[in-house]
Amino acid sequence: MLNARLGRAEAEHYMRFTFTHPMHSHPYNPELVTGSGIATVAAAAEAAGFHGFGFTDHPAPSQRWLESGGHDAVDPFVAMGYAAAHTSSLRLIPNIVVLPYRNPFVVAKAGATLDLLSGGRFTLGVGVGYLKREFTALGVDFDERAALFEEALEVIRGIWTTDDFSYEGRHFSAKGITAHPRPVSTPHPPIWIGGNTAAARKRVVAHGDGWCPFPAPAMLAQTARTAVMDEDALAEGVDDLRRRFDAADRDFAEIDITFTNAAGGNPGSEDFNADAYLAGLEKLAAVGVTWVQVGLPGDNLAHVLETIERFGGSVIKAAS
Repeated sequence: MLNARLGRAEAEHYMRFTFTHPMHSHPYNPELVTGSGIATVAAAAEAAGFHGFGFTDHPAPSQRWLESGGHDAVDPFVAMGYAAAHTSSLRLIPNIVVLPYRNPFVVAKAGATLDLLSGGRFTLGVGVGYLKREFTALGVDFDERAALFEEALEVIRGIWTTDDFSYEGRHFSAKGITAHPRPVSTPHPPIWIGGNTAAARKRVVAHGDGWCPFPAPAMLAQTARTAVMDEDALAEGVDDLRRRFDAADRDFAEIDITFTNAAGGNPGSEDFNADAYLAGLEKLAAVGVTWVQVGLPGDNLAHVLETIERFGGSVIKAAS
C-alpha cells in the first residue's frame, strides 16, 4: 500500500488526485458537456475518492489552434458552480484560469461566490496564458500579460481579505472598495500558480499557495512559451522553490505542488498498470508533489465513468 505522506515538518501531506473534465478535443463528445454529463462525472469522481475536479479556460480560441490539437471549453466558473451543486466534498480547481483575460475584481467576485456556495471548496488555479490570438480577441495586450498577472494576484488577495481596499497599479486603480460576501475559506481560497519557469516560482513565493508545473518536452515548451519540464526539471524546480521559500521566511510545508504521473500508462487504456502507477506516485511524493493531475479519456461518457471507477479502486484506495 502506498504511503504518499511527505516528510514536511508541520503538516501531513497525502497524495491527492484531481482531474480536468475530459473535454480535451475539437470537436468534443457532446455527452460530456450536458448538465447531466458534468454532474454525473463529478459525482462519480467524488464517489471514487477523487479530491479535485475542474475545467480549462479558453473563452476565444482560434480555429487554427483548434485544428492544431487544441480543444473547446466551457466557462470554468459556471461549470464548477454546476458541479458544486451535485457534489459535497470534491474540490473545485480550474486548470487553469488565464488571469490576464479578466478584470481581477470580477475574478475575485466569481471565486468568492463559488467558494461561498460550495462551502469552502474552491481553489483558484491561475496562469499567465500563451495564445496570442486569444489575447487579441479579448482586447488584452499580450506583451503586458506578466504585469497584468502580477497586479491581478495582488488585487484578488487584497479584495478577498480587506474592506475599504485601495490599489494603484499600472493597469488597475481602485479606491475604497469593499466586496462582500467574502469567501468562507480563511484567510482566502488557496491560489495555485501555473507555469514551469523561475518567474512562476517567484510568483508562488510572493502570492501563492501552490505551484502547478506541467510536463513539457521541448516542442510543447516552445509553443506554450514556458520552460521544458520533465522529472529531472521538476526535482530541480522543487528544490529552487524550497530555497526561495526559505529566503522569504515562508513555510514550505504550507504549499501544494501538482504534477502528472506518466508511470503505468493512460488510466483509460486496457493495458493501464496500476502497480507501475503507484510506484510512480512514490517517486513524485519523494520529490514533493502533493496533488496528481489524472488524465481521463474524452471519447464517451461511459468510458470516462468506467475509468473513474477503475482508477478509484486500483489506485486511489491503494494510495490512501
